[in-house]
Amino acid sequence: TVSVLYCPTSRFEIMMRRLCTVATAFRTQAATATTAAAPQWTEDEVKRHSQERLTAMERVGLLCDPDSFRERDALVEHNCSYFGLGSKKRAGDGWITGVGKIHGRPVYLFSHDALWFSGSLSQANASKVCKMMDEAAKVGAPVIGLNDSGGARIQEGVDSLAGYSDIFLRNTIFSGVVPQISVIMGSCAGGAVYSPAITDFTFMVDQTSHMFVTGPDVVHAVGGKLVSKEELGGANIHATKSGVSAGTFANEVVAMSQLRRFMSYLPQNNREKAPVVETADTRDRPCTGLATVVPPESTEGYDIRDVIGPIVDLNSFFEVQPKYAKNMVTGFGRLEGRTVAIIANQPRYNAGAIDIDASVKAARFVRFADAFNIPILTFVDVPGFQPGIHEEYNGIIRHGAKLLYAYAEATVPKMTIITRKAYGGAYCVMSSKHLRGDINYAWPTAEIAVMGAGGACKLLYRKDTPEQLAQHTKEYENEFCSPKSAARKGYVDAVINPVDTRRLLCEDLDRLENKTLANPWRKHGNIPL
Repeated sequence: TVSVLYCPTSRFEIMMRRLCTVATAFRTQAATATTAAAPQWTEDEVKRHSQERLTAMERVGLLCDPDSFRERDALVEHNCSYFGLGSKKRAGDGWITGVGKIHGRPVYLFSHDALWFSGSLSQANASKVCKMMDEAAKVGAPVIGLNDSGGARIQEGVDSLAGYSDIFLRNTIFSGVVPQISVIMGSCAGGAVYSPAITDFTFMVDQTSHMFVTGPDVVHAVGGKLVSKEELGGANIHATKSGVSAGTFANEVVAMSQLRRFMSYLPQNNREKAPVVETADTRDRPCTGLATVVPPESTEGYDIRDVIGPIVDLNSFFEVQPKYAKNMVTGFGRLEGRTVAIIANQPRYNAGAIDIDASVKAARFVRFADAFNIPILTFVDVPGFQPGIHEEYNGIIRHGAKLLYAYAEATVPKMTIITRKAYGGAYCVMSSKHLRGDINYAWPTAEIAVMGAGGACKLLYRKDTPEQLAQHTKEYENEFCSPKSAARKGYVDAVINPVDTRRLLCEDLDRLENKTLANPWRKHGNIPL
């Protein structure tokens, strides 16, 4: 059991005030007075703080529990003598590596110092990071990278590229072994972007972090298009369009605070379960609002987060990729202090239909949860896969199959609630009983069918008069657009009162605590990438 309140909030408040003070001083042309008033600040620190940014070590200090960080290889220097680098050396060579604690649990981390050679990667830095990652895998602890680097150190040539390749290899072979988290806190360009891309989650900071394979100058030279760093690879772009970012934070202080919160949901490695957090929120808490959250009209939208919020522990929902593929909601929550991974169709956007982006977003999240022993809780209200030329041309068949594959291979406890629509192939994909779902409930408002009544009857009775078609539609709705037919066949375990959902899920989670299920031996599957 861990307490998520281990770190005093005051540390973050103090740092926020400090940044605001210096930034305000610079805006009012009072930089000299500010430095004189705080002689313990170096010139570099004042410069960083004037931009409302932290130094590499300040980031580490805020992220870790007080006085818990122990730096490793602090005296390592680069060994390059080309281009005058032989006389430009500094202990640590600009990358901080070491081990600290978050909520009392060990984490291994590295932090780029952009004030030294723009945080570029040397062979010495790569060796430090690889050494740290190897130990993290041995002891079973997460790896966190605080990225603020201009990329490969050009002066070192292929040695720098070899260093990146060594890191990429470890990102890959340790994927699914220990959680790997990246936070982009400045530049991340060129080949450097592929390390965060392989890690499990990548977070960014608004306005100050950027990721791109080729920068604005190259884009202009090749394509003639003028584009800014923010427009090409800013935090908002990756949060809303590319899906690279798992979330964005307002500033670096908020980023470190929220990353601490995020880590409290995760286990240390693939052999452990996520920690249980102390809570006074019991399973018997009334959830009366759930009885009316689903509108009576099946075409009317609603916010699925109004369903998730009352069911999980109060204020425990941490949404992942909230701005990307909004028709699918993913995130972590808790049931009586136990972490669950939540995937939900969002009727508020595009009626909750599953498109390419939603499929990929949910599939990756399901696979992470399965890799790290986190039970999966799915909320279903889906009219089907998104139709249209754009989706078909861009491979909705292949991408939709990723989500099917992810749910089907998952062996962790899987609990599913059908709140309203569950139509066609999307019903099958969204953790149905047929994909080894452990618990599948339906609310009385559930509609489980091949397709909606109107569309089905137009196909079945295409020659009938409008009056006859209306009668057939009503009969179809009574027979198929309800959970009764699926319940009679055992495809849902029970039709439940919505207000009982939290209590039942907590009871089910108790029973599934020691679930054991193994897939046939194989080197690896061939997911439709």
